[in-house]
Amino acid sequence: MNGTENRCIECLVKQCAHHCQTANFCSLDRIMVGSHEPNPTMVQCTDCMSFAKK
Repeated sequence: MNGTENRCIECLVKQCAHHCQTANFCSLDRIMVGSHEPNPTMVQCTDCMSFAKK
């Protein structure tokens, strides 16, 4: 994590290495959103592919 919050990417996942611990934002310049489903139809089917465990 570089510590600089990207106010264009809100994030509530504090277990991610890219989460800004002082605010609910991501520190990455961009993220990749993907799915674990072959035909996603609900929000629960989407995933942040940029997630990195702390």
